[in-house]
Amino acid sequence: MTAPSTLETAAAADVPTELTDGYHLVVDALRMNDVDTIYGVVGIPITDLARLAQAQGIRYIGFRHESNAGHAAAIAGYLNKKPGVALTVSAPGFLNGLVALANATTNCFPMVQISGSSERHLVDLKQGDYEEMDQLAAAQPFVKAAYRVSRVEDIGRGIARALRTAVSGRPGGVYLDIPAAVLGAIMPKAEGDRTLSRLVDPAPRQLPAPEAVDRAIELLASAERPLVVLGKGAAYAQADAKVRQFIESTGIPYVPMSMAKGLLPDDHPQSAATARSLALKKADVVMLIGARLNWLLGHGRAGWNPDAKFVQIDIDPKEMDSNQPISAPLVGDIESVLDALAERTKPGQITAPSAWREELGARSAQNVAKMAKRLEADPHPMQFMGALKAVRDVVHAHPETYIVNEGANALDIARNVIDMHVPRHRLDSGTWGVMGIGMGYAIAAAVESGAPVVAIEGDSAFGFSGIEIETICRYKLPVVTVIMNNGGVYRGDDTNPYDDAPSPTTLMSAARHDLLIEAFGGKGYRATTPAEVTAALTEALASGGPALIDCVIDPSAGTESGHISHLNPKGITVGNITPAKK
Repeated sequence: MTAPSTLETAAAADVPTELTDGYHLVVDALRMNDVDTIYGVVGIPITDLARLAQAQGIRYIGFRHESNAGHAAAIAGYLNKKPGVALTVSAPGFLNGLVALANATTNCFPMVQISGSSERHLVDLKQGDYEEMDQLAAAQPFVKAAYRVSRVEDIGRGIARALRTAVSGRPGGVYLDIPAAVLGAIMPKAEGDRTLSRLVDPAPRQLPAPEAVDRAIELLASAERPLVVLGKGAAYAQADAKVRQFIESTGIPYVPMSMAKGLLPDDHPQSAATARSLALKKADVVMLIGARLNWLLGHGRAGWNPDAKFVQIDIDPKEMDSNQPISAPLVGDIESVLDALAERTKPGQITAPSAWREELGARSAQNVAKMAKRLEADPHPMQFMGALKAVRDVVHAHPETYIVNEGANALDIARNVIDMHVPRHRLDSGTWGVMGIGMGYAIAAAVESGAPVVAIEGDSAFGFSGIEIETICRYKLPVVTVIMNNGGVYRGDDTNPYDDAPSPTTLMSAARHDLLIEAFGGKGYRATTPAEVTAALTEALASGGPALIDCVIDPSAGTESGHISHLNPKGITVGNITPAKK
C-alpha cells in the first residue's frame, strides 16, 4: 500500500499546505548563494522568473539581445570573482547567449547561463514544439559544463552544481537547462526549502607541491635575464598586493597582458611593456602568472628567445606544455603559489641583474620618446592617436573610470596610448579577440561598480551591440561611449572596383552615431578635433549620465586587421585581381 503524499495528508486534515514552484525555487536558490544581479532578455518561458527575481530583491538588467546580456554576466563574473548569471529564452535566445558563454569559457570568466527550454518528450521525438531544440547537447562542446534540471525537486541541486562548477578550478561558462514544465511545477514549500543548499567553499585554495616551488625558485635564481608575464588570470585572482610584492622584492621586469594592465601601474619602473619585443626576444627565464602561451604570446615561439625556459603558474595542470615545455610548472591558485614562493625563497635568492634592467629601461625610454612625438602631432583630419590622447588625458583625472575597449585599430592603439593605474579597470576583447563585447561589458562594469565607464569602440565593433545604448539610457548608467568613426571596417577608404556598391569594408562615412543616443534620451556629441574630444568627454563624465561621442577620424587612418594583419592568409593579392566584366 502506498503511503499518502504530503498534499493528500494535508487535504485529509483540511489543513492548507503552503506551496512553492520552480520559479520560486530558482530565485530562492540564487539568493541563498548570494546572486544579487541577473542579466537577460525575457520571453517564454522565463518572463515570470525575471519578475519574481526582481520582486525578491535581485537586480534584473534587461537587454535588447541575449549575446550582450551574456557578455555582461561574464565580465561581472570576472570583476567579482563569482559567477555572473545570464537568463535567456529557449532555442534562438539560448543560441545568442551561447556566444557569450563560450567566450566566457575561453577567457576563464565564471558565468552561468540559465535558459528555459521545450519539453523533453517533444524534443526527443522531434515533434516540432515551440522553439524546439536539444539545448543541452548544443551547449556541451562550448562550455566548461552543461546540466539539465528535469524535476522541480532538483532545482536547488542544479543551481548549486552550476555555480560551483563555474567558479572552481579554472573558471568558465556553465549552461543550466530548465524546461518550462519544471519552472511551473508545484510542490509543498517545506519540501522545496529542504532541497536548497548554500555552497561551502566553492573555489577552495589549491596549494602547489613544495618540490615544485623549490624547482621554480632554483630556475628563477639562475636567470640572467628573467621576465614575468602577467595575464588577466593574475588580475582575476585579486592577489594584487602579493603580485606586487613578488615583482618588487625580486626586481624582475614584467610585461602585462592587456587586461592585466593596472595590476601594477603602467609607469612602474619595472614595467617592460614599452620594451616588450626586446624583453621577449632576450629573456632566458620567463615566469607566466595567470597568462597562457596562446596566440597572444606567439605560442611562446614567434619573437621569443628560442632557448627560454618557462615557469608557469596555472590552476589547471592540463595547461602546462600546451605550446612550449614548462620547466617549472606550479599548479595551484595564484595567491597560494605566491605565498609558497615568498615562504620558501631566501632573501636575495631571486634577483634581476642590473644590466638586464638597464637594457630594458633604455629601450623603454627610446620607445616612450617616439610615442610622445607621435602623440604631440595634431594632423587634420583627426587621427586615432590624437583622439585617444585626448581620452587618456581626461581619464587620468578620473582614475576610478573603467575602460572598455574593442575594435581593430581602436583596440590596438588605445591599448598602447591609454596607460592604466588601477587593476581590473581595463576590459577588452580578450583571448578570442571577439567583437561585440563592448556595450555588455560597459553596462556590467557600471552596474557592478557604480563607477563611470568609458567604452572606446571602433565604429564597426560598435555595430555588434550598439542598440544597448537604449539599455544604458533606460537604467541611467554612467557610461560614455566613444566611437572611433573612420567609416569602415579597419578603414573607410576602400573601393569596389566592380560597381558603385560599397566595398566589403566600407561603412557609412557620414554616420551620426551621436544622434542615436539622443533618440533614447542620452547626450550626443560630435567631435572632429582632439580639443572637441576633450571638451565632450570632460562634460560627459561630469554629468554622470549616458553619453556618446562620435569622433570623426580620417577615413584613411587604420590598417587592415590592426596589429594582427599577419594572421590574414596570403593568397593572390587584391591588386592582382582583375574585376569581372558586367
